[in-house]
Order: sequence, then structure tokens, then C-alpha cells
Amino acid sequence: MTDTADERRALAGRLTRAGALTDPRWRAAVEAVPREPFLEPGVFLPADGGHWRPVTSAAADPAEWVRIAYRDESLTTQLDGHLTADRADGVVTGSPTSSSTTPVTVVDMLEKLEVADGHQILEIGTGTGYSSALMCFRLGEDDVTTVEVDPDVAARADAALEAVGFSTWTVTGDGLLGHPRRAPYDRVIATCAVRRIPYTWIRQTKPGGIVLATVGGAWHYGTGLAKVTVTEDGTAEGRIIGRSSFMQARSQAEVPVGGDLSARTAYADSERGTEVSPLLLEDWMPAFLAQLAAPGARFTRATSQEGHRLLHLFDPERESFASFTEHDGAWTVRQGGPVALWCAVEHALTAWQDAGRPDITEVRLRVTREAHTYWVDGHPALRWRHDVA
Repeated sequence: MTDTADERRALAGRLTRAGALTDPRWRAAVEAVPREPFLEPGVFLPADGGHWRPVTSAAADPAEWVRIAYRDESLTTQLDGHLTADRADGVVTGSPTSSSTTPVTVVDMLEKLEVADGHQILEIGTGTGYSSALMCFRLGEDDVTTVEVDPDVAARADAALEAVGFSTWTVTGDGLLGHPRRAPYDRVIATCAVRRIPYTWIRQTKPGGIVLATVGGAWHYGTGLAKVTVTEDGTAEGRIIGRSSFMQARSQAEVPVGGDLSARTAYADSERGTEVSPLLLEDWMPAFLAQLAAPGARFTRATSQEGHRLLHLFDPERESFASFTEHDGAWTVRQGGPVALWCAVEHALTAWQDAGRPDITEVRLRVTREAHTYWVDGHPALRWRHDVA
């Protein structure tokens, strides 16, 4: 096995210069825990045309494998819920379903978790197990419980953890349910995105404990890192502390809107000019607000046969749509179905502009058994309550 001590020290140095690594205890973890065992049996690297090139540790040149392992980027380890690099025959297509998150994101989240010696940690989404290993080094293997929904992914992570010397609590199950057997926890950290923080996580966290998770909706962007503190009355309150993007929790992942989009938008109930451009939805904060205003909406881009740009909002559950066309810089929206999706989104975007375009870090949230409430202080129009069904 190649000694990667130099690469680990170099990684720690880069993370320190990036401002993600400030705590000496976490720096010691980064320098001690190798990343490459957690990439076994291999990774998929992006190739032309949206394809993936498999690279396995067994077949790659050792020096190349080390360079890949310590790249400052996320590395895809599974496609379509089953395919690993050692089972791929040449360049393939597919959608990533498991990955090793970029180290700067992993370490930055761990520092924001504000752990202390003796804390019991629940991790939702074991993935490769690398972040689990860092926590085991920092806190001790008996203080870390990690839950992974995919049995194959969990087995690989458990093997990698054992290989580097950690026999922690690796659980296969639906992380949205937490792990009540070892509750209560001082800290809960999710390495997958969720539409909202499950109340089970709040219930399994001690008063004063912290829950850290990516929330906001099912889009691949327009989501935020929520940090909430659990109170004595069983609720939690905090704020969005920054942008964050993770794969959706497996049970909440949505199938992309497909088929004949023109047929799905053929019959509209109304048509008018827009007050704001739907192109705003391509920006992070407006996308976050859109998902608060219309939680079931999905944003889809397309091109007409004539080459014109088309934008759509769909809410399959509520059988509603908004379809946008552009002419000389002006946009027209056609809406159909029982819910006027664009009206709700447009109201949120207009209120946001009137408020001076506050950043995502100004969004606060409160989690109770009954609902999630998001708001921006001082702006009553920027407030949303999502009842828990």
C-alpha cells in the first residue's frame, strides 16, 4: 500500500488555506485518515458527452490513483444505485447515486458541527465512510453512529472503516428515521439533502444539541445548509448558514420530468406577461425561495423545434404547470392546473427584490412536530410555513 502521509498533510494545508480547517483536532484527523481506502473499488471520472470513465484502484497506476484520491473534488463511486467502477466495461452513462464529497465540504461541515469530547454523533448518509472515519478519529469510534440506506454502499464503507482501524456503529437503514437505539445524540449531521429536517432527528437530539443538514427542496441547487439547535420543548430553531448541495436522500429522490413537454403544457388556464424574469430561477437564492413558495415544483429547461429557449415549472403531485416563452427580452407565462405555480413563486421573488435581495444566510427556520417555518427577519412577505402531513 502506498504511503500517503505527504498527500494528507498537503490536503490539510490546502483546507487550512481555504479557511475550512481551523481546529487542530480536525487537522490531526485529516492528516491521519487516508482517503483512498474509502474510494474502493474505484471511482467514475467525468468524460465527454455526459459519460463516465471508470478507474479502479486495482488497474490504475498507483501514482495516478493517489492523485485521484486527493483531488479537491467530489468523486463519484456509484451510478444508478448499483454500478461500481469495477463492474463497468469502459465508458458508461448513468446518474451518480453515491460519492465521496469534496474534502473542503466535509471538513467545513464537521467544523460547523461544533463537536466536543464525549459528544454522541449521528451521521445520516454514510456514503464512502470517509467523514465517519474523521469523526471516529476525533471523538472515538464508540461515539459515532452512521446510517446508510444502500446495503452495498454501507458494506463497502464498513469494510473501509475496519481497514483503517475503526469499528464504529455502521447501520443499514433509512436515515430519515434516525437511529433511536443509540439516542439521544448531541449532534446530528446529514450528508444528503432533505426536503425538510425530519422531526425524528429533533426528537433523537438532546436539548442544546445541533442538527446540521442541507434543506430547501429537490433541486440540485438552490438549497441551503441549515443549522438548528434543539430546545427543551422539543422544537428546534436556527438559520441557513450557507449554500450547500448534496444528493437527495434516496427515499426522496425524484424522477426527472420527461415525455412530451408540449403535450403536458398544451392546455393552459391563463396567460400573461411575467413581472420578473423566470431566468432568476437559475440563480441560487431565487431557486431556494421558489422551492419554499412552491415546494413540489420542478424547474425544467428545454428548446423548441425552432431553437427557442423554453422554461417550465411542473408540480406532478398537484397536476399543475407554468410554461414560459421569451420574445424580444419579455417573458410570457402560461399556467395550468389547480395551483398557479408561477404566481406563488413570482410573489416570493418580488418580495425578495423589494427587501433588497437578502442572502440565503439571512433565512431563519423553526422546526416543530407540526410544521417547518422559514422567514427573513423584518420582512413579513418572506415567510413560509410548511405543515407536516
